[in-house]
Amino acid sequence: MVDLSAKIGDLVLQNPVMVASGTFGYASESADLFDLNQLGGIVTKSISLNPRAGNPPPRIFEVAAGMLNSIGLANVGVEAFIAEKLPFLRSLQTRIIVNIAGGTAEEFVRVVEHLEDESGIAAYELNYSCPNVREGGLEFSQDPSVTQKVTAQVRRVTGRPVIAKLTPNVTRVSTIARAARDGGADAVSLINTLVGLAIDTETRRPRIYAGKAGYSGPAIKPVALAKVFEVAQEVDIPIIGIGGIFSSNDALEFLIAGASVIQIGTANFVDPTTGIRVIKGIERYCAEHELPACAELVGSLRPWCDNDTSS
Repeated sequence: MVDLSAKIGDLVLQNPVMVASGTFGYASESADLFDLNQLGGIVTKSISLNPRAGNPPPRIFEVAAGMLNSIGLANVGVEAFIAEKLPFLRSLQTRIIVNIAGGTAEEFVRVVEHLEDESGIAAYELNYSCPNVREGGLEFSQDPSVTQKVTAQVRRVTGRPVIAKLTPNVTRVSTIARAARDGGADAVSLINTLVGLAIDTETRRPRIYAGKAGYSGPAIKPVALAKVFEVAQEVDIPIIGIGGIFSSNDALEFLIAGASVIQIGTANFVDPTTGIRVIKGIERYCAEHELPACAELVGSLRPWCDNDTSS
């Protein structure tokens, strides 16, 4: 038997495989496809203080080795989430992490305050790729001082684990990760989408109504791995690796680079059962390599060295 458990602060997951926010809805949409309780965790769609209709279509477009999306954080709002979505999520045995979005620090705090008395929530993931309306539209994870400030404000109103989801669209993401840690984050999720653009040459218009959009999928995996490895060298809190994971081998690369947990995103649009295949693949790998626990893989990347003859 292989111990697949993973930890984020005091939170224990039965395995290190979660589904990423925005790629799995509110989970009930996939309930008929497989046993959701097999997952290590489910991260909800981003929840904001008030309902959001999102951006006008077109807002999703498939590109080479991935997809562009600019959904605009469409969601039912925190009150409807509590009344309509949370009851089903509570019925699951897997861990539920609520992803939170806001345009100001106060909005992040108010959403958490609305959720604090509700059962069935294991942790919060703060979507720091939202535009910060009080900082000229910069994302919350593009300025370390803002990242630290908002994280600290959320930390003061909850005892649940707090996860900061960071953008890769910065010079050094480890600087932002340190700020999140210093603000009280229990873990960081990375990476969120890269900035991308696709153009219809016949109409000369962007393929996405909003123009630039988030680029995700297999093509961003090398970038995501590099960011995870960078942060793992400089920050001592758990890392949740995200970006182009379509197979157990992809997931293993993230664990070896330094992630304690991984999230599957774009692959869910291709095959919602990807997470189950990844869990089985990680367990099989550990058994074949005589590893009693998959946690032993975390941060186990071995550098090349002179006269190294190992395979």
